[in-house]
Amino acid sequence: DIDGNSYSSVKIGEQTWMAENLNVSHFRNGDIIPLVESNEEWIKYGNEGKPAWCYHDNDPINGEKYGRLYNWYAVNDPRGLAPSRCRIPSDEDWTRLTDFLGKDETGKKMKSIIGWADDGGKIGSGNGTNTSGFEGLPGGSRNYSGLFYFVGNCGNWWSSTENNASLAWFRYLCSGYSSINRYDNSKQNGFSVRCLKE
Repeated sequence: DIDGNSYSSVKIGEQTWMAENLNVSHFRNGDIIPLVESNEEWIKYGNEGKPAWCYHDNDPINGEKYGRLYNWYAVNDPRGLAPSRCRIPSDEDWTRLTDFLGKDETGKKMKSIIGWADDGGKIGSGNGTNTSGFEGLPGGSRNYSGLFYFVGNCGNWWSSTENNASLAWFRYLCSGYSSINRYDNSKQNGFSVRCLKE
């Protein structure tokens, strides 16, 4: 990417996905994506529809493990969040991926083999098989009011597809489940991002 990071990739069906979460702090044109740490500023950026990123719990160590969390306004910014020759997957792209992997234990096939807690907090029992090579990580999330949730338990990934003026589609993996789920949620939330090769 423009910051000099390189990412492993995996071919799944006809698609080539990043096998890591995005970890970039500049748009493709070189402009800085604002780092927003305080809850008040996170709310302000979301209310104004401005791009922002953070580390989970504002801890750079989480960035090393899980990449950065971005609001949807960063995902959708015309300056380009995805690295050159890549794009943010649409809702349809995500559906194509999960359809290819089949209906049984799709999420388990996408989760990494280490690092997931179960719902009781016991590390390991929520791990996946990673037979897809997607290497899904439990990077948690940040909600519209700035509160952090579920690192180690859940992974959330934006799509580029909005549902309406305030909501956009994303995909969700959780320790206690072997499926992957499709939801819409506030564009002000901070979620992980994966990219697809063009």
